[in-house]
Parts: sequence; structure tokens; C-alpha cells
Amino acid sequence: MHIEPGVVTGAKLILSYATAATAGVFTLKMAYTAMRQQGLGSLVLRSLIATVLVFTFFEILPHYPVGVSEVHLILGSTLFLILGAAPAAIGLALGLLVQGVFFAQFDLPQYGMNVTTLLVPLFGLQYLAKRVIAPGTAYVDLKYTQALALSTAYQGGIVGWVAFWALYGQGFAEIGQVMTFGVAYMSVILLEPLIDLAVLGVAKRLHALKGTGWVTPRLFA
Repeated sequence: MHIEPGVVTGAKLILSYATAATAGVFTLKMAYTAMRQQGLGSLVLRSLIATVLVFTFFEILPHYPVGVSEVHLILGSTLFLILGAAPAAIGLALGLLVQGVFFAQFDLPQYGMNVTTLLVPLFGLQYLAKRVIAPGTAYVDLKYTQALALSTAYQGGIVGWVAFWALYGQGFAEIGQVMTFGVAYMSVILLEPLIDLAVLGVAKRLHALKGTGWVTPRLFA
């Protein structure tokens, strides 16, 4: 979902700095809550795991340029369900930054847009999870329809933000490229819920993880 260089330029980049800063503040708030729940060590551990996974998703897994951006298998809902919202957000931000600093310096001017595009849908996913998952339901017991709803919300949010940045930067001249990207990216929805359920199924059998700082408490509780 990287915004391609040149889509948003000049003074228009200021908005991306503002949205990224706002997302960063919200992430810090979530991190503080997570630290109070499970401690600093658990937060750091889960964030490190998320960072390594996100870097792998972006740099190693197949990704293809389509329209105004690229199609990646980000697995944001998977990170959320296994590690929790705060570690997932930190991992998305740091994994993207590591990739930019060491492997794709040309993407750094777009970092504010890209991190906003990743994090804001995650915040929406966290909100939606509270509505579609009953308070007493462990994440390992989710149904396909629930996993599909979470994945659709996250991927739809990404497509929405990519469309916003493209139209904000280039106007409706890019509408065809935006639609091409949207159609291609939403195909990820067909795969991600199945991956979520497969990972949750494996986690359900790893009882040793229950009560540890390696996963979010909601995974089993």
C-alpha cells in the first residue's frame, strides 16, 4: 500500500506529517494502556515481534505495483488478534520505518502518508472488534464471519486512505488508477480471514502461551 513517490508533493506533504503525528499520539496512548495491563517487558516483546513480521510482510513476501500504490499482504488483523492493538500499531510503524531507512529510502518522504494509511484503519479495527466480538469471547474462538468483518474493515480502510492521498495529491486525474488499485487490493480480503483463522487455530493448541507476555491477553480470555 505504499504511496508512490510524486503522488503528493510540496506543501501538501504537511498534512501527512499532521496525520502521522496524530496517529503516533494515539498509538502512545494505547501503548501506555497495554503497558499497565501486561507490563513494559510484554509490550516491548510483542512490539518487536510485530516489527519483524511487518518488515517481512513488506520486504520479503510478494508485492506488486498496481495503480497508484502496491498490493501487500499486510495481515493487520492477524497482528491485532495475536499481539494486541498497541504492539500491532508500533510494529506497523517501525517495520515500515526500517524498510524505508535501510531498503527503500525513496519511500521516506511518503512515510507520513504510509504510516497514517496503516495505523488509522487499525484504530478502526480495534473499535469494530468491540462491536462484533462479544466481551466473553476469546479471539481463538472467532468465527469466519467475524474474521472477515475485521479484515474487510482494515483492508477497506487502507484502500480509502490510498484513494484519499491520490486524489488529494493529483486530483481526479488519478481516479482510474485508484479504482484499479482498490479492486486489486480488496482481493486480499479473500485470503486474510483464512490466514487469521489458521493462525488462531494454531494458537488455540499452544496452551503454553496462555497467561504469558508473548500474546495479547484477549487471545485466550
